[in-house]
Amino acid sequence: MNRTAANLAYKPVGLVMGMVATAVSAAMFRQVWRRIGGSDTQPDARDPALDWVEVVLGAALHGAIFAGVRAAMDRAAAAGVGRVMGDWRR
Repeated sequence: MNRTAANLAYKPVGLVMGMVATAVSAAMFRQVWRRIGGSDTQPDARDPALDWVEVVLGAALHGAIFAGVRAAMDRAAAAGVGRVMGDWRR
């Protein structure tokens, strides 16, 4: 199968997986932050009552979780589409 067809087949799958990755990473962040920070929500950078460390740690953790989940989902989606389209190389 040619590369253009594989890319077209991946677009809707990638879109759905991106939405799933966002929901999964948000749930994961809430669980982790609940244990670390004692709250379900990411600290607001504009809240003057919060410490710099808490705000920056929350943002960095949120970004790392999102990036990791998104990369895993993208990789899984690409592998699945590639196998279906006959274009996945190990």
